[in-house]
Amino acid sequence: MLKKLLLVWLLAILTPLAWSAEEGAPAQEEYVNYIELKPFVANFGTGPKTRFVKCEITIQVSSEAAHHAVNHHMPHIRNDIVFLLSSQSEESMKTIEAQQTLARQALKLVQNILVEEEGEAFVSDLFFTSFVMQ
Repeated sequence: MLKKLLLVWLLAILTPLAWSAEEGAPAQEEYVNYIELKPFVANFGTGPKTRFVKCEITIQVSSEAAHHAVNHHMPHIRNDIVFLLSSQSEESMKTIEAQQTLARQALKLVQNILVEEEGEAFVSDLFFTSFVMQ
């Protein structure tokens, strides 16, 4: 009787441990997080009429290390995005397709900064969550 009781007690303790080992923490590739950058305002174009663009950008990262790297290098990232926006023409921003191209350029710019500073691109995507030109 004591052996049966000991066996039942042992199974009761080990079964939850086995289940938690199977469930475990989510795999690294399952981590997805978004970093919302403060709005950008920049003048752009050439000619007598000054034009402005205001946009909000969200960056997608896939790890906590990426989240920390982006936040650590945020001043550099913001600076280079402002220069990218300032170098545009109205033609390079007025259509949805042009804005998607600009988003890809901004993504590549951010990835290049992080590769230069951290040795890894970290950022998996970049989105314009608002985009206004005037």
